[in-house]
Amino acid sequence: MKIVVLAGGLSPERNVSLSSGTMIAEALRNMGHQAALVDMYFGLEDYAGPVEDYFDQPIPQEGKRVDPVAPDLDAIAASRKWKSKSLFGKDVLELCQMADIVFLGLHGPCGEDGRVQAAFDLLGIPYTGAGYLSSGIAMDKDMTKRLIAGLGVETPQWIRVNYSEKDVDRLTSTTQVPCVVKPVDSGSSIGVSIAHTKKELHAALIEGLRFGGRCVLEQYVAGREIQIAVLGDGVLPSIEIIPKTEFYDYENKYQPGAAEEICPSPIPPEWEKKVGEAALKVYHALGLSVYSRADFIVDENGTPWFLEINTLPGMTPTSLVPQEAAAVGIGYQALCQRIIDESLRIRGVGN
Repeated sequence: MKIVVLAGGLSPERNVSLSSGTMIAEALRNMGHQAALVDMYFGLEDYAGPVEDYFDQPIPQEGKRVDPVAPDLDAIAASRKWKSKSLFGKDVLELCQMADIVFLGLHGPCGEDGRVQAAFDLLGIPYTGAGYLSSGIAMDKDMTKRLIAGLGVETPQWIRVNYSEKDVDRLTSTTQVPCVVKPVDSGSSIGVSIAHTKKELHAALIEGLRFGGRCVLEQYVAGREIQIAVLGDGVLPSIEIIPKTEFYDYENKYQPGAAEEICPSPIPPEWEKKVGEAALKVYHALGLSVYSRADFIVDENGTPWFLEINTLPGMTPTSLVPQEAAAVGIGYQALCQRIIDESLRIRGVGN
């Protein structure tokens, strides 16, 4: 098959995405597919040959390792040679229209929020993962929690705030601590802070202004961090995350050895069952498809507290879904193929 692996983009998670995309493209090539790795934002601006020949170009390797610091998006935008307002780089859509399917290795805004999926639906381009509407809802932490709050799935109390610098002191005084401050529509724990004191909360709110002051202020729930993937219509074994620092932040997620990851999770079977059932409830309530990864805190009583769900989970060397799949004998290449096959099936496209 001809497959475009779309990665990068103009997103705070572009470095994670490039790592995922490189791994996916290499796996697809090793299975005999014609796989082209393309940075969604830069496209083919440095390639001079025929667009159709790009499927046979070497896979770039520079993005495989994830830098511990999130990228400077202003600097990235300024470095693009092709001066267009489009978030699709030069010849990206033309190449995607030549493919049998586009494997979305994108993460975060402009990739996981439904806009790329909607564009591809309009253009008739098959792609991997959930559709545009469910992707957009799942990206919004407030909207997701509103939809699942009445389903019997526990989720920490929260409020959504849109604030500016003049509101920081008021929010600091009126918000109970400990709490978690999260940008409403980011992933990879970018911009997430746990505030145990009012001083830490004030600093977290100032940090939140970097993300537009659109945040969720969430009740802090103590417990074990358990994440679980849905593949197709079933759950994979859960994985427990034990960070070596305070919590599973951006750096801990993608730097080898920064956190202990245990799969299957060393939790009682009844806890595992509850986590899996809660993940499937969220998955179906949002209308998701193909695959996802849900994040939970499981308290001392074995109650899973839902935090968020990821519709295009990471596929980097340290990512969790590949580890969970491996625990049931699904290797990395087989996982990529399962994602492609299920995506083609739900979109009514024959192999």
